[in-house]
Amino acid sequence: MLTEAFIPDDMELIVDEKLKNKTAIITGASSGIGRAAGMQLARHGATVVLVARREKQLQAVAGEIKAFGGNSIVVVADMSRSEEIDRCLSICRERTGRLDIAVVNAGRGLAGGLLSSDESQWEEMYKLNVLSAARLMRRCGAWMLERGSGDIVVLGSVSGHHISPFSGFYGSSKWALASLAEAFRREVASKGIRVSTIKPGVVESEFQAVAGYDRDNFYKTIEKYGTLLTPEDVADAIAYVVTRPAHVLINDLIIRPIGQDYP
Repeated sequence: MLTEAFIPDDMELIVDEKLKNKTAIITGASSGIGRAAGMQLARHGATVVLVARREKQLQAVAGEIKAFGGNSIVVVADMSRSEEIDRCLSICRERTGRLDIAVVNAGRGLAGGLLSSDESQWEEMYKLNVLSAARLMRRCGAWMLERGSGDIVVLGSVSGHHISPFSGFYGSSKWALASLAEAFRREVASKGIRVSTIKPGVVESEFQAVAGYDRDNFYKTIEKYGTLLTPEDVADAIAYVVTRPAHVLINDLIIRPIGQDYP
Protein backbone atom coordinates (compact mmCIF):
# COMPACT_ATOMS: atom_id res chain seq x y z
CA MET A 1 0.00 0.00 0.00
CA LEU A 2 1.26 3.48 -0.89
CA THR A 3 0.37 6.90 0.40
CA GLU A 4 2.19 10.17 -0.11
CA ALA A 5 2.82 13.30 1.91
CA PHE A 6 4.23 15.85 -0.49
CA ILE A 7 4.53 19.49 0.54
CA PRO A 8 3.92 22.56 -1.65
CA ASP A 9 7.08 24.05 -3.17
CA ASP A 10 6.45 27.42 -1.54
CA MET A 11 6.61 26.04 2.00
CA GLU A 12 9.94 26.87 3.56
CA LEU A 13 11.88 24.01 5.13
CA ILE A 14 13.15 24.71 8.63
CA VAL A 15 16.26 22.68 7.85
CA ASP A 16 19.38 22.87 5.75
CA GLU A 17 19.41 21.50 2.20
CA LYS A 18 22.45 19.20 2.25
CA LEU A 19 20.33 16.40 0.79
CA LYS A 20 18.10 18.51 -1.46
CA ASN A 21 16.82 16.62 -4.54
CA LYS A 22 18.00 13.30 -3.08
CA THR A 23 15.88 10.27 -2.25
CA ALA A 24 16.47 8.02 0.75
CA ILE A 25 14.75 4.71 1.44
CA ILE A 26 14.60 3.73 5.12
CA THR A 27 13.40 0.35 6.32
CA GLY A 28 12.00 -0.24 9.78
CA ALA A 29 10.86 3.39 9.66
CA SER A 30 7.77 3.14 11.86
CA SER A 31 9.63 3.55 15.16
CA GLY A 32 13.00 3.80 16.86
CA ILE A 33 16.11 4.41 14.80
CA GLY A 34 14.26 4.11 11.48
CA ARG A 35 11.72 6.73 12.45
CA ALA A 36 14.40 9.08 13.73
CA ALA A 37 16.49 8.57 10.58
CA GLY A 38 13.51 9.41 8.38
CA MET A 39 12.91 12.60 10.33
CA GLN A 40 16.56 13.59 10.26
CA LEU A 41 17.19 12.98 6.57
CA ALA A 42 13.97 14.81 5.69
CA ARG A 43 15.20 17.75 7.77
CA HIS A 44 18.26 17.82 5.52
CA GLY A 45 16.02 18.10 2.47
CA ALA A 46 15.79 14.50 1.22
CA THR A 47 12.55 12.89 0.06
CA VAL A 48 12.32 9.91 2.38
CA VAL A 49 10.65 6.62 1.46
CA LEU A 50 9.42 5.25 4.79
CA VAL A 51 9.06 1.47 4.80
CA ALA A 52 7.65 -0.78 7.54
CA ARG A 53 4.76 -3.15 8.22
CA ARG A 54 2.71 -0.86 10.48
CA GLU A 55 0.73 1.65 8.44
CA LYS A 56 -0.65 3.69 11.34
CA GLN A 57 2.80 4.35 12.77
CA LEU A 58 4.24 5.16 9.33
CA GLN A 59 1.46 7.66 8.69
CA ALA A 60 2.25 9.30 12.02
CA VAL A 61 5.91 9.70 11.01
CA ALA A 62 4.86 11.11 7.64
CA GLY A 63 2.60 13.57 9.45
CA GLU A 64 5.48 14.78 11.60
CA ILE A 65 7.67 15.21 8.53
CA LYS A 66 4.88 17.14 6.78
CA ALA A 67 4.55 19.41 9.81
CA PHE A 68 8.07 20.77 9.41
CA GLY A 69 7.87 20.95 5.61
CA GLY A 70 9.58 17.73 4.61
CA ASN A 71 8.73 15.25 1.86
CA SER A 72 7.89 11.60 2.42
CA ILE A 73 6.42 8.56 0.72
CA VAL A 74 4.90 5.82 2.86
CA VAL A 75 5.19 2.19 1.74
CA VAL A 76 3.67 -0.55 3.88
CA ALA A 77 5.71 -3.71 3.33
CA ASP A 78 7.26 -6.73 5.02
CA MET A 79 10.96 -6.61 4.20
CA SER A 80 11.47 -10.26 5.11
CA ARG A 81 9.88 -11.11 1.74
CA SER A 82 12.03 -10.63 -1.36
CA GLU A 83 9.06 -9.70 -3.53
CA GLU A 84 8.22 -6.91 -1.10
CA ILE A 85 11.75 -5.54 -1.39
CA ASP A 86 11.36 -5.45 -5.16
CA ARG A 87 7.97 -3.73 -4.84
CA CYS A 88 9.38 -1.04 -2.56
CA LEU A 89 12.19 -0.23 -4.95
CA SER A 90 9.78 -0.24 -7.87
CA ILE A 91 7.62 2.34 -6.08
CA CYS A 92 10.69 4.41 -5.28
CA ARG A 93 11.78 4.37 -8.93
CA GLU A 94 8.25 5.19 -10.13
CA ARG A 95 7.70 8.07 -7.75
CA THR A 96 11.13 9.67 -7.57
CA GLY A 97 13.20 8.19 -10.40
CA ARG A 98 16.30 7.92 -8.25
CA LEU A 99 17.85 6.36 -5.16
CA ASP A 100 20.69 8.14 -3.39
CA ILE A 101 20.60 6.70 0.13
CA ALA A 102 19.47 3.35 1.54
CA VAL A 103 19.28 2.92 5.30
CA VAL A 104 19.17 -0.83 5.92
CA ASN A 105 17.58 -0.77 9.34
CA ALA A 106 14.75 -3.33 9.50
CA GLY A 107 15.67 -6.04 11.96
CA ARG A 108 14.79 -7.60 15.28
CA GLY A 109 16.53 -8.72 18.44
CA LEU A 110 16.47 -11.90 20.49
CA ALA A 111 17.44 -12.25 24.10
CA GLY A 112 19.97 -14.89 25.07
CA GLY A 113 22.82 -16.94 23.64
CA LEU A 114 22.94 -20.46 22.20
CA LEU A 115 21.69 -22.08 25.41
CA SER A 116 19.09 -19.56 26.52
CA SER A 117 17.62 -18.00 23.34
CA ASP A 118 14.37 -19.26 21.84
CA GLU A 119 15.48 -21.68 19.11
CA SER A 120 12.11 -21.42 17.36
CA GLN A 121 12.94 -17.78 16.49
CA TRP A 122 16.42 -18.34 15.07
CA GLU A 123 15.50 -18.79 11.42
CA GLU A 124 13.03 -15.91 11.36
CA MET A 125 15.59 -13.56 12.88
CA TYR A 126 18.36 -14.55 10.46
CA LYS A 127 15.97 -14.26 7.53
CA LEU A 128 15.22 -10.63 8.42
CA ASN A 129 18.52 -9.48 9.94
CA VAL A 130 20.86 -11.09 7.40
CA LEU A 131 19.23 -12.47 4.26
CA SER A 132 16.64 -9.74 3.72
CA ALA A 133 19.20 -7.04 4.52
CA ALA A 134 21.60 -8.60 2.02
CA ARG A 135 18.90 -8.67 -0.66
CA LEU A 136 18.09 -5.01 -0.06
CA MET A 137 21.78 -4.07 -0.22
CA ARG A 138 22.15 -6.00 -3.48
CA ARG A 139 19.08 -4.41 -5.11
CA CYS A 140 19.96 -0.89 -3.97
CA GLY A 141 23.60 -1.31 -4.95
CA ALA A 142 22.69 -2.46 -8.44
CA TRP A 143 20.45 0.58 -8.94
CA MET A 144 23.06 2.98 -7.58
CA LEU A 145 25.67 1.54 -9.93
CA GLU A 146 23.55 2.80 -12.83
CA ARG A 147 24.39 6.35 -11.69
CA GLY A 148 27.80 5.64 -10.21
CA SER A 149 27.03 7.05 -6.76
CA GLY A 150 25.04 6.39 -3.61
CA ASP A 151 25.15 5.64 0.09
CA ILE A 152 24.16 2.36 1.72
CA VAL A 153 24.04 2.65 5.49
CA VAL A 154 23.73 -0.65 7.34
CA LEU A 155 22.56 -0.71 10.96
CA GLY A 156 24.65 -3.24 12.82
CA SER A 157 25.10 -3.43 16.57
CA VAL A 158 27.85 -3.16 19.09
CA SER A 159 26.76 -6.64 20.21
CA GLY A 160 27.82 -7.85 16.77
CA HIS A 161 31.22 -6.20 17.24
CA HIS A 162 31.90 -7.53 20.76
CA ILE A 163 29.62 -10.51 21.28
CA SER A 164 27.65 -10.38 24.51
CA PRO A 165 26.30 -13.49 26.28
CA PHE A 166 23.05 -11.59 26.95
CA SER A 167 22.24 -11.39 23.24
CA GLY A 168 24.71 -13.78 21.68
CA PHE A 169 22.54 -15.25 18.97
CA TYR A 170 21.23 -11.83 17.89
CA GLY A 171 24.80 -10.52 18.01
CA SER A 172 25.89 -13.29 15.66
CA SER A 173 23.36 -12.07 13.07
CA LYS A 174 24.74 -8.53 13.31
CA TRP A 175 28.29 -9.87 13.05
CA ALA A 176 27.28 -11.63 9.82
CA LEU A 177 25.58 -8.48 8.52
CA ALA A 178 28.61 -6.31 9.24
CA SER A 179 30.82 -8.82 7.40
CA LEU A 180 28.53 -8.70 4.38
CA ALA A 181 28.55 -4.91 4.43
CA GLU A 182 32.34 -4.78 4.54
CA ALA A 183 32.63 -7.27 1.69
CA PHE A 184 30.14 -5.21 -0.28
CA ARG A 185 32.12 -2.03 0.40
CA ARG A 186 35.18 -3.66 -1.13
CA GLU A 187 33.10 -4.75 -4.11
CA VAL A 188 31.52 -1.39 -4.99
CA ALA A 189 33.52 1.45 -3.42
CA SER A 190 35.75 1.87 -6.47
CA LYS A 191 32.57 2.40 -8.49
CA GLY A 192 31.36 5.32 -6.41
CA ILE A 193 29.10 3.55 -3.89
CA ARG A 194 29.75 4.23 -0.21
CA VAL A 195 28.83 1.40 2.19
CA SER A 196 28.85 2.32 5.87
CA THR A 197 28.07 0.22 8.94
CA ILE A 198 26.87 1.95 12.09
CA LYS A 199 27.02 -0.14 15.27
CA PRO A 200 25.03 1.41 18.12
CA GLY A 201 25.33 0.44 21.73
CA VAL A 202 22.23 0.30 23.91
CA VAL A 203 19.48 2.48 22.45
CA GLU A 204 16.35 3.20 24.46
CA SER A 205 13.41 2.14 22.27
CA GLU A 206 10.73 -0.55 21.90
CA PHE A 207 13.42 -2.88 20.50
CA GLN A 208 14.21 -4.41 23.89
CA ALA A 209 10.64 -5.42 24.69
CA VAL A 210 10.14 -7.03 21.28
CA ALA A 211 13.41 -8.94 21.68
CA GLY A 212 12.30 -10.44 24.99
CA TYR A 213 14.69 -8.61 27.30
CA ASP A 214 13.64 -8.25 30.93
CA ARG A 215 15.23 -7.18 34.20
CA ASP A 216 16.93 -10.52 34.84
CA ASN A 217 18.42 -11.05 31.38
CA PHE A 218 19.22 -7.44 30.47
CA TYR A 219 18.07 -4.39 32.38
CA LYS A 220 19.80 -4.99 35.71
CA THR A 221 23.09 -5.36 33.80
CA ILE A 222 22.81 -2.02 32.00
CA GLU A 223 21.74 0.11 34.98
CA LYS A 224 25.37 1.13 35.47
CA TYR A 225 25.52 2.60 31.95
CA GLY A 226 23.52 5.63 33.02
CA THR A 227 21.87 7.64 30.26
CA LEU A 228 21.35 5.46 27.20
CA LEU A 229 21.44 6.44 23.52
CA THR A 230 18.27 7.72 21.92
CA PRO A 231 17.20 6.86 18.36
CA GLU A 232 17.91 10.51 17.52
CA ASP A 233 21.55 10.06 18.57
CA VAL A 234 21.94 7.29 16.00
CA ALA A 235 20.01 9.25 13.36
CA ASP A 236 22.48 12.12 13.82
CA ALA A 237 25.30 9.69 13.03
CA ILE A 238 23.49 8.45 9.92
CA ALA A 239 23.00 12.01 8.69
CA TYR A 240 26.66 12.81 9.35
CA VAL A 241 27.83 9.80 7.33
CA VAL A 242 25.70 10.55 4.26
CA THR A 243 26.48 14.27 4.18
CA ARG A 244 30.26 13.87 3.92
CA PRO A 245 31.98 15.03 0.69
CA ALA A 246 31.73 12.40 -2.05
CA HIS A 247 35.36 11.31 -1.65
CA VAL A 248 35.00 10.68 2.12
CA LEU A 249 33.75 7.31 3.37
CA ILE A 250 33.06 6.52 7.00
CA ASN A 251 32.71 2.79 6.65
CA ASP A 252 32.61 1.55 10.26
CA LEU A 253 31.24 3.64 13.12
CA ILE A 254 30.56 2.55 16.70
CA ILE A 255 28.41 4.78 18.89
CA ARG A 256 27.85 3.98 22.59
CA PRO A 257 26.40 5.62 25.67
CA ILE A 258 29.39 7.11 27.48
CA GLY A 259 28.83 4.77 30.43
CA GLN A 260 28.68 1.58 28.37
CA ASP A 261 32.02 -0.13 28.95
CA TYR A 262 30.90 -3.50 27.52
CA PRO A 263 30.07 -4.79 25.03
